[in-house]
Amino acid sequence: MGSEQGASAANLIRILEDDILVGQLKPGDRLDEQALARRFEVSRTPVREALRHLASSGLVEIRRNQGAAVRTLTTAELVEMFQVLAELNGLAARLCARRLNRSELKTLRGLNDICNQRAEADDADGFYAANTQFHAFIDKGAQSQFLLEECEKLEKRLNVYRRHITFQPRRMERSVQEHYRIVEAIEEGEGETAHQLMREHVDLLAGSATDVLIALEVKNRD
Repeated sequence: MGSEQGASAANLIRILEDDILVGQLKPGDRLDEQALARRFEVSRTPVREALRHLASSGLVEIRRNQGAAVRTLTTAELVEMFQVLAELNGLAARLCARRLNRSELKTLRGLNDICNQRAEADDADGFYAANTQFHAFIDKGAQSQFLLEECEKLEKRLNVYRRHITFQPRRMERSVQEHYRIVEAIEEGEGETAHQLMREHVDLLAGSATDVLIALEVKNRD
Protein backbone atom coordinates (compact mmCIF):
# COMPACT_ATOMS: atom_id res chain seq x y z
CA MET A 1 0.00 0.00 0.00
CA GLY A 2 1.32 3.41 -0.96
CA SER A 3 0.52 4.96 2.41
CA GLU A 4 2.71 2.34 4.08
CA GLN A 5 5.82 2.89 1.97
CA GLY A 6 8.77 4.22 3.90
CA ALA A 7 6.73 4.20 7.10
CA SER A 8 8.42 5.47 10.27
CA ALA A 9 8.26 3.58 13.54
CA ALA A 10 5.46 5.93 14.69
CA ASN A 11 3.44 5.15 11.57
CA LEU A 12 4.06 1.43 11.99
CA ILE A 13 2.79 1.61 15.55
CA ARG A 14 -0.40 3.37 14.43
CA ILE A 15 -1.09 0.98 11.54
CA LEU A 16 -0.35 -2.20 13.50
CA GLU A 17 -2.32 -0.95 16.49
CA ASP A 18 -5.31 -0.30 14.22
CA ASP A 19 -4.93 -3.76 12.64
CA ILE A 20 -5.00 -5.34 16.10
CA LEU A 21 -7.84 -3.24 17.51
CA VAL A 22 -10.18 -3.84 14.56
CA GLY A 23 -9.38 -7.55 14.53
CA GLN A 24 -7.46 -7.72 11.25
CA LEU A 25 -4.62 -9.12 13.34
CA LYS A 26 -6.07 -11.56 15.86
CA PRO A 27 -4.83 -12.75 19.28
CA GLY A 28 -2.07 -15.28 18.75
CA ASP A 29 -1.16 -14.11 15.23
CA ARG A 30 2.61 -14.10 14.63
CA LEU A 31 4.28 -10.79 13.73
CA ASP A 32 7.27 -11.67 11.60
CA GLU A 33 9.83 -8.84 11.45
CA GLN A 34 11.00 -9.68 7.94
CA ALA A 35 7.45 -9.92 6.56
CA LEU A 36 6.50 -6.61 8.18
CA ALA A 37 9.63 -4.94 6.83
CA ARG A 38 8.66 -6.06 3.33
CA ARG A 39 5.09 -4.91 3.77
CA PHE A 40 6.09 -1.42 4.87
CA GLU A 41 9.22 -1.24 2.68
CA VAL A 42 11.51 -0.38 5.60
CA SER A 43 14.44 -1.94 7.37
CA ARG A 44 13.82 -4.19 10.36
CA THR A 45 14.95 -1.46 12.80
CA PRO A 46 11.70 0.59 12.81
CA VAL A 47 9.75 -2.69 12.83
CA ARG A 48 11.55 -3.81 16.01
CA GLU A 49 10.98 -0.39 17.56
CA ALA A 50 7.26 -0.54 16.75
CA LEU A 51 6.90 -4.06 18.15
CA ARG A 52 8.69 -3.07 21.38
CA HIS A 53 6.30 -0.14 21.78
CA LEU A 54 3.25 -2.35 21.17
CA ALA A 55 4.64 -4.84 23.69
CA SER A 56 4.94 -2.07 26.30
CA SER A 57 1.28 -1.15 25.73
CA GLY A 58 0.19 -4.77 26.18
CA LEU A 59 -1.00 -5.43 22.63
CA VAL A 60 1.99 -7.56 21.56
CA GLU A 61 3.98 -10.26 23.32
CA ILE A 62 7.65 -10.81 22.48
CA ARG A 63 8.98 -14.24 23.44
CA ARG A 64 12.63 -15.15 23.46
CA ASN A 65 13.55 -17.29 20.44
CA GLN A 66 9.93 -17.22 19.26
CA GLY A 67 9.50 -13.65 18.06
CA ALA A 68 6.47 -11.40 18.43
CA ALA A 69 2.77 -12.22 18.37
CA VAL A 70 -0.48 -10.41 19.05
CA ARG A 71 -1.03 -10.86 22.77
CA THR A 72 -3.80 -13.15 23.93
CA LEU A 73 -5.24 -12.15 27.29
CA THR A 74 -5.56 -14.81 29.96
CA THR A 75 -9.08 -15.73 31.09
CA ALA A 76 -8.51 -13.95 34.42
CA GLU A 77 -7.26 -10.78 32.69
CA LEU A 78 -10.19 -10.78 30.29
CA VAL A 79 -12.79 -11.18 33.04
CA GLU A 80 -11.14 -8.51 35.21
CA MET A 81 -10.99 -6.03 32.33
CA PHE A 82 -14.66 -6.57 31.49
CA GLN A 83 -15.57 -6.15 35.16
CA VAL A 84 -13.80 -2.78 35.30
CA LEU A 85 -15.31 -1.74 31.97
CA ALA A 86 -18.76 -2.71 33.26
CA GLU A 87 -18.37 -0.28 36.16
CA LEU A 88 -17.04 2.51 33.95
CA ASN A 89 -19.78 2.06 31.34
CA GLY A 90 -22.34 1.83 34.15
CA LEU A 91 -21.16 5.16 35.55
CA ALA A 92 -21.40 6.69 32.08
CA ALA A 93 -25.00 5.47 31.76
CA ARG A 94 -25.83 6.90 35.19
CA LEU A 95 -24.43 10.30 34.22
CA CYS A 96 -26.29 10.21 30.89
CA ALA A 97 -29.55 9.80 32.82
CA ARG A 98 -28.81 13.17 34.43
CA ARG A 99 -27.22 15.00 31.52
CA LEU A 100 -28.66 14.01 28.12
CA ASN A 101 -31.21 16.42 26.65
CA ARG A 102 -34.31 15.42 24.68
CA SER A 103 -32.55 15.59 21.31
CA GLU A 104 -29.65 13.47 22.55
CA LEU A 105 -32.06 10.89 23.98
CA LYS A 106 -33.73 10.64 20.59
CA THR A 107 -30.32 10.12 18.96
CA LEU A 108 -29.42 7.40 21.47
CA ARG A 109 -32.65 5.49 20.81
CA GLY A 110 -32.04 5.88 17.07
CA LEU A 111 -28.58 4.37 17.38
CA ASN A 112 -30.05 1.25 18.98
CA ASP A 113 -32.74 1.15 16.30
CA ILE A 114 -29.85 0.79 13.84
CA CYS A 115 -28.40 -2.00 15.99
CA ASN A 116 -31.79 -3.70 15.80
CA GLN A 117 -31.94 -3.35 12.01
CA ARG A 118 -28.47 -4.87 11.65
CA ALA A 119 -29.36 -7.73 14.00
CA GLU A 120 -32.56 -8.49 12.08
CA ALA A 121 -30.54 -8.55 8.85
CA ASP A 122 -28.01 -10.91 10.50
CA ASP A 123 -25.32 -8.36 9.58
CA ALA A 124 -22.65 -9.01 12.22
CA ASP A 125 -20.14 -6.47 10.86
CA GLY A 126 -22.84 -3.81 10.57
CA PHE A 127 -24.09 -4.60 14.06
CA TYR A 128 -20.57 -4.38 15.50
CA ALA A 129 -20.15 -0.89 13.98
CA ALA A 130 -23.59 0.26 15.18
CA ASN A 131 -23.02 -1.22 18.64
CA THR A 132 -19.70 0.63 18.89
CA GLN A 133 -21.46 3.90 18.02
CA PHE A 134 -24.17 3.24 20.61
CA HIS A 135 -21.69 2.68 23.44
CA ALA A 136 -19.46 5.57 22.32
CA PHE A 137 -22.44 7.92 22.43
CA ILE A 138 -23.12 6.96 26.05
CA ASP A 139 -19.43 7.31 26.96
CA LYS A 140 -19.39 10.84 25.51
CA GLY A 141 -22.86 11.70 26.79
CA ALA A 142 -21.61 11.34 30.36
CA GLN A 143 -19.74 14.62 29.77
CA SER A 144 -16.70 13.52 31.76
CA GLN A 145 -13.45 13.73 29.83
CA PHE A 146 -11.51 11.57 32.27
CA LEU A 147 -14.19 8.87 32.25
CA LEU A 148 -14.32 9.00 28.44
CA GLU A 149 -10.56 8.51 28.15
CA GLU A 150 -10.55 5.58 30.58
CA CYS A 151 -13.46 3.91 28.78
CA GLU A 152 -11.78 4.34 25.39
CA LYS A 153 -8.46 2.88 26.60
CA LEU A 154 -10.08 -0.24 28.01
CA GLU A 155 -12.50 -0.65 25.11
CA LYS A 156 -9.60 -0.58 22.67
CA ARG A 157 -7.96 -3.48 24.49
CA LEU A 158 -11.21 -5.47 24.42
CA ASN A 159 -12.49 -4.58 20.95
CA VAL A 160 -11.14 -7.67 19.22
CA TYR A 161 -12.96 -9.91 21.73
CA ARG A 162 -16.18 -7.88 21.45
CA ARG A 163 -16.04 -8.29 17.68
CA HIS A 164 -15.85 -12.08 18.04
CA ILE A 165 -18.74 -12.00 20.54
CA THR A 166 -20.92 -10.39 17.86
CA PHE A 167 -20.74 -13.60 15.84
CA GLN A 168 -22.04 -15.80 18.67
CA PRO A 169 -25.58 -17.19 18.16
CA ARG A 170 -28.39 -14.81 19.28
CA ARG A 171 -25.92 -12.41 20.91
CA MET A 172 -26.95 -9.51 18.67
CA GLU A 173 -30.66 -9.91 19.43
CA ARG A 174 -30.01 -10.12 23.17
CA SER A 175 -27.77 -7.05 23.08
CA VAL A 176 -30.45 -5.00 21.31
CA GLN A 177 -33.03 -5.81 24.01
CA GLU A 178 -30.53 -5.05 26.77
CA HIS A 179 -29.75 -1.74 25.04
CA TYR A 180 -33.44 -0.77 24.91
CA ARG A 181 -33.80 -1.34 28.65
CA ILE A 182 -30.75 0.85 29.25
CA VAL A 183 -32.14 3.57 26.96
CA GLU A 184 -35.50 3.50 28.77
CA ALA A 185 -33.81 3.93 32.15
CA ILE A 186 -31.77 6.86 30.83
CA GLU A 187 -34.88 8.44 29.28
CA GLU A 188 -36.70 8.15 32.63
CA GLY A 189 -33.76 9.73 34.46
CA GLU A 190 -33.30 6.56 36.51
CA GLY A 191 -29.55 6.80 36.98
CA GLU A 192 -29.15 3.88 39.39
CA THR A 193 -31.19 1.57 37.16
CA ALA A 194 -29.25 2.68 34.07
CA HIS A 195 -25.99 1.98 35.90
CA GLN A 196 -27.12 -1.48 37.00
CA LEU A 197 -28.48 -2.48 33.58
CA MET A 198 -25.33 -1.32 31.77
CA ARG A 199 -23.09 -3.07 34.28
CA GLU A 200 -25.05 -6.32 33.83
CA HIS A 201 -24.95 -5.92 30.05
CA VAL A 202 -21.16 -5.61 29.95
CA ASP A 203 -20.67 -8.27 32.65
CA LEU A 204 -22.57 -10.73 30.45
CA LEU A 205 -20.09 -10.02 27.69
CA ALA A 206 -17.31 -11.24 29.97
CA GLY A 207 -18.76 -14.76 29.91
CA SER A 208 -19.12 -14.66 26.14
CA ALA A 209 -15.58 -13.32 25.81
CA THR A 210 -14.28 -16.23 27.88
CA ASP A 211 -15.90 -18.62 25.40
CA VAL A 212 -14.24 -16.69 22.57
CA LEU A 213 -10.86 -16.86 24.31
CA ILE A 214 -11.12 -20.63 24.74
CA ALA A 215 -12.01 -21.01 21.06
CA LEU A 216 -9.05 -18.88 20.03
CA GLU A 217 -6.67 -20.88 22.24
CA VAL A 218 -7.88 -24.13 20.66
CA LYS A 219 -7.49 -22.68 17.18
CA ASN A 220 -3.94 -21.49 17.92
CA ARG A 221 -2.96 -24.94 19.20
CA ASP A 222 -4.24 -26.70 16.06
